[in-house]
Amino acid sequence: LVEERTDICDLWTDDMQAFLIGCSFSWEDLLEQAGLTPRHVEEGKNVPMYDSNIGLVPVGPFRGHMVVSMRPYLPQNIQAASEITGAFVSAHGPPVQVGEPEAIGVADPLKPDYGDAVEVRDGEVPCFWACGVTPANALRNAKLPLAITHAPGHMFLADIT
Repeated sequence: LVEERTDICDLWTDDMQAFLIGCSFSWEDLLEQAGLTPRHVEEGKNVPMYDSNIGLVPVGPFRGHMVVSMRPYLPQNIQAASEITGAFVSAHGPPVQVGEPEAIGVADPLKPDYGDAVEVRDGEVPCFWACGVTPANALRNAKLPLAITHAPGHMFLADIT
């Protein structure tokens, strides 16, 4: 990371390409409507995110591991949360792992690598979804001379004027 900024107009050139990547924020309101409000929403925090050991399929200079976000749920609510999010395959889909954080290289769900820690209540199970921060890690590993991406919890914005 060289810098963070809110305006990239002076960096943009006509030969650049832009990609819009799906985000779990696409379905969090639906979880809330179903009575499955994500904990970070309840607590007014950014979603907790973790570097995992789930390898990406390398393409050219892009490689690395998946970043996952976590939302804790009671076991009886996991299927409903999975069905709601699973309908959004372009916005991370269903959980990639449920209940065994160590199986994907997450040592402690209470200590995220990005975002904010949230309470995991008695009886709840940590559920992990693919995260839109993954491309930022792939970009970092590619060591390109210039890459512009979002920050965790700060999605795409554009000036359409």
